[in-house]
Amino acid sequence: TDHDMLDVTLEQRIFDEAGIELATAQCRTEDDVIRAGRGCSALLIQYAPITGRVLEALPEVRLCSRIGAGYDTIDARAAERLGVWLANSPDYGVGEVSLHALSMMLALIRNVVRYDRDIHAGTWHYTSAGTIPRAQDLTVGILGLGRIGKRFAHYAQPIFRRVMAHDPNLIDGDFPQYVQRVGLEELFEQADAISIHCLLDDGTRGLVGERLLGRMKAGAYLVNTARGAVVDVDALAAAVAADRLAGVGLDVLPVEPIPAGHPLLADPRVILSPHAAFYSAASELELRRKAALNIVNWARTGRPDYPVVVPVAARQPAG
Repeated sequence: TDHDMLDVTLEQRIFDEAGIELATAQCRTEDDVIRAGRGCSALLIQYAPITGRVLEALPEVRLCSRIGAGYDTIDARAAERLGVWLANSPDYGVGEVSLHALSMMLALIRNVVRYDRDIHAGTWHYTSAGTIPRAQDLTVGILGLGRIGKRFAHYAQPIFRRVMAHDPNLIDGDFPQYVQRVGLEELFEQADAISIHCLLDDGTRGLVGERLLGRMKAGAYLVNTARGAVVDVDALAAAVAADRLAGVGLDVLPVEPIPAGHPLLADPRVILSPHAAFYSAASELELRRKAALNIVNWARTGRPDYPVVVPVAARQPAG
C-alpha cells in the first residue's frame, strides 16, 4: 500500500519466488487504498490507514500484514469482524529501539547534543550546557514492559540507581527481579527519567498529557520511542517551556514530519530523530522480510507467521 524504503526489490524477489504478483502504490488515504487494493488478496502496509470502510470496500482482501510491530493504523476489530487476518513483525528491532531510547536518555542527561551545539557556536567549557546529574543517583521509569521495555530495563539496570516500570497488562511474575512494579502515577512522580514503550490504543492515546506531566519531578527527562500519539505534544511543549522538564527525546510524533515552526524545534532541551529508532541495516531487512513472508506463508499454509488477529471465520476467496 505504501512505503518509505528506497526500493522494494527485496519484497519483489520474495514474492516472485513464491509466484505471487506484487502491485505497489503510495497510499495516504482510505480512498487511495481502496483504489489501489482492488483485486488484491493481501495488503502489505507501512503507514496507510486500513479502516473498516477500506476492508468492506475490498472484499477480496483476506490478510493485512504490517511492516512494523505496531498496528494502530489498522482497525483490528473490523478485521476480526470481517474475517480478515492481521499480522505484524513483532520482534525485528527490539535491540535497536531499546538502545535508541537509552541513547537519547543518556544524551539528555549528559547534555551531549547541547555541548556539541555550544562548541559549534564558539563556546568551550564543561559548564556551558548546565548542571549534569550523576546517572547512578537517578531512578529510571519505564511505561510499558513488553519486549522493548524489558530490553531497555536490561540495558538501564547497570547504569541507574533504580529501575521501575508500569504495565497493567502483565502479571507480577513477568517483571524482572531488578524492575520494581509501580502504579502509573507513582511512576511519573518518582522517576527522574521516563522511557515510553507502550502500545497505542484507546487507553494510551494522549495518556501522557498535562495531568501526568504535571506529576513529574522538576528537572526530569522524558523519552518516547513508542508511538507519537501516546504523548500530548502540546502539553509536553508547555511543560518544557515552563522549565518543568530538563530534557525531552522524541523519535515519534503524532504528526510526522514535525510541522515547521513547532515550538519543540526551537528548544535546545529537545532531541528529535526521524522515526528512526527501529533502524539498523540488519533490522530493516529482517522487518521487511518477516512482513512479506507473513503473506507468502499464509498463501502456502492458510496462516501467517505472526498473527495478531485470527479470524473465527476467515474470508473465502472471491468466486
